[in-house]
Order: sequence, then C-alpha cells, then structure tokens
Amino acid sequence: MALGGAIGTGLFLGAGARLQIAGPALAVVYLVCGVFAFFILRALGELVMHRPSSGSFVSYTREFMGERASFVAGWMYFLVWALTGVVDITAIAIYMKYWSVFSDVPQWIFALSALGVVTLMNMVGVKWFGEMEFWFAVIKVAAISIFLVVGSFFFATGHEVAGHIPGLHLISDNGGIFPHGLLPAIIIVQGVIFAYASIELVGTAAGETADAKSVIPKAINGVVWRIGLFYVGSVFLLVTVLPWTAYSANVSPFVTFFEALGIPGIGSVMNIVVMTAALSSLNSGLYATGRVLRSLAMGGSAPKMFKRMSTQGVPYMGILVTMGINVFGVLLNFLIPSQLFELLLNLVSLGILSTWAFIVLSQIMYRRAVKRGEADMVSFRMPGAPFTSWLTLGFLLVVLVLLGFDYPNGTYTVLSIPLVAGALMLGWAKAVRSKTVRSEEIEDGSNHVGV
Repeated sequence: MALGGAIGTGLFLGAGARLQIAGPALAVVYLVCGVFAFFILRALGELVMHRPSSGSFVSYTREFMGERASFVAGWMYFLVWALTGVVDITAIAIYMKYWSVFSDVPQWIFALSALGVVTLMNMVGVKWFGEMEFWFAVIKVAAISIFLVVGSFFFATGHEVAGHIPGLHLISDNGGIFPHGLLPAIIIVQGVIFAYASIELVGTAAGETADAKSVIPKAINGVVWRIGLFYVGSVFLLVTVLPWTAYSANVSPFVTFFEALGIPGIGSVMNIVVMTAALSSLNSGLYATGRVLRSLAMGGSAPKMFKRMSTQGVPYMGILVTMGINVFGVLLNFLIPSQLFELLLNLVSLGILSTWAFIVLSQIMYRRAVKRGEADMVSFRMPGAPFTSWLTLGFLLVVLVLLGFDYPNGTYTVLSIPLVAGALMLGWAKAVRSKTVRSEEIEDGSNHVGV
C-alpha cells in the first residue's frame, strides 16, 4: 500500500516539471527527502509495534497527546485525502481524453465512473481493496522497473538515444548538478516531499493485517529502500541517458525517453500507467478516510454516525462522505477558475506536513511513556531517536517555510493557516459541547438508548 501510494503522479508526471526547475539536482533532493521519509516511517513503525490499529497515527495521537491533538490530526488528514480525491478523479477523466475515441464523451462521466468503481470496491471489504491496490501497485512498479532495466542498459553500453551518447557527461555538459544554482533545488524540496505522501498508509493497514508485528517491520524497511531506488535511480538515469533539457513540464519524462527510442504506442502505455497511479491514489484515499473518521468518531471528535461498520467490517459512512466531497469537487473543477481551484488543493500540503509531524510527535511522547514505565519498548525502533525525531520535525518546519516562497499558491496556503486553525478551533469547541451534552444525558438517565 505504502509503495503503491508513494509511487504516483509525483514521479510519473511531476518529475518533468521539477527537472526543468532544478535539473539533475532533483536526484539529490529526492535522496534527502527520502532519508526523512525513512525516519517518519520508522517512527510510525515504533507506534504500530506498540499497538497495531486501523486508526493509524490518529489513535496514537489520542493515546499519547490527547483528544484535542487527535482531533486536529484526524481532520487535517481527512482534508488531505478528500481534496486529493478531487484531483485524482479529475485527472482520470483528463487522461481518458488522450484517446480520440473518447474525445466526445463528457468528462464528468469518466470522473463519476472511476469514483463509482473504486468506491464499490472499498465498500465490499478490505480484501477487495487490498487486491485492487496490489494490482495498481504492480502496474506502476513494473513500469518503473522496465525503465530502470532499459535505462541501465543504454547507460552501461553507451548506445545512442535520439542522437545523444548516454553517460555522466550529459550532466557536466549541461550545467552540472545545479545548472540553475542551489536555490531552485532548495525551493523544490517542498514539492518533492509531497511525492512521498501516502507512505503512512502502511500504518493504517496495520490494524487489518493478520500478523502486524511480523509483517509491518518488513513492509516498512522494504518500502523505504524501494522508494529510494525508484525515485533516485529513475532521476539519475533520466539525466544520464538524455540531457535534462530534453524533458518538459507537461509530458512524463518516461514517455519522453521511450519515444526517443522510437517505440510505437508508448504514449498509450504510459497514459494507462499514469491513470493507474491516479486510481491507486483515489483507492487509498477512500480507504484511509473511512478508517480515520471512524477513529475520530470513537473518541467523540466526529459525528457518531462514522462509527458504523458494515457486516464486512467496512466503515462505510466515512467512505460515502468522502465520495460525496469528491463528486462536489468535480463540479467545482468545472465552475471556478483553475487558479482558485489549485489554491484550494494546495491545502493538501498542510495536511501532509501536519500528518507527518503528528506521527513523529506521537513517537516522541511514546518514548517518554516508556521512560516513565507506562509502556514497553518495542524491538523495532527508530534509528538515532530522539535526535532523529527532532531533526525530522525541524526538517518539516523548513519545508513549511519553503512552501511560503512558492508564490502565489504556496504563499497563500501558508497565509491561510490562521483560517484553518480557526476552523479547527470551532470544530473542537463543538465536539466538546457535544461530549458534555452526552455526559449529562447519561448522568440523568435521559438517554438510555445512547447508554
């Protein structure tokens, strides 16, 4: 799940735009961000080994930081996936237009069809969700693996690619590792870090894994090195088989490479792969929001209707609400100007940063609970903690600052933090009032059904 979620449009499409901004330095940035992604996953691993939970980091935040922190963590994470789902179904509809046979079909039909199929699979049960996510991940990983093999062959043999001899000289001959200087490489950190989003889903699945304490450590360690190989290795090969200037922001760099080899039909193949990445993200989002909303409801931080489970053990109310937001998001995509829509979606970045921060903070508080004798230390530990824990939090703070320099969307997103904080404060106040009312009803015996 984490592997499939992290390898998506951020790599397949986003790498082209970032190569234009930073050149070969993109590989270095992916490596640095990958190190901190490793620390975040290992921090989550400690918590999962302490107590596997399908509520993931939200339930750990409640346990070690209190209900208020859990409220903020859960609703910010819900914001991430609800808004990401809007992007995914819109992207799927756009990808379908690549084939001329579908050019006259209204875009909303593809969007709703994709949403309907993925929602149905999530509602059936976790087994079907896992099966679908497995095949989505297989397609994406297979595509990257084929590129790594083919790219390595051309790099090792020196065969020409579109008139260029592969090799390290393609980096030195085109401005070096930092062709535009160090600043662009630093600025894109805030964009690259979000390419690793979804790695935390391995924790969400822990509560529904047959033998979590045996499987999760292997899954986490496997995900980390594979992501490093795919991201860093792919970018390295991209800039050594063709000049980085050969790639554009609007075309997948992998399509550019294979088209340079003269392989027919590669555009359609890669379009299917990219569409699979969007379907995978949508699939993961529906899965995660259903579980997180139920975890919030169990603590009284969300309406109690989200506690409901189907006979298959699926928290269906949370999934249906997320689906409704996604449908409304498609409508917004057609009605409002694209810049305003992108600003709305940029709020996803705040959710990702807060999610990872809460994971690390919960791990720090867990370690303190261990020192107080209130919890047992697990064998699967975060390397270098607590130093690496605080270092990771500092890195996330730097990313937030860098986000503010990404004008205009990033700047406006950072400036919107007080509005988001205000909305969360109002929501928390309402949740507290609801809890107080329920407690009073229980005490005076006026709500026997509720009891």
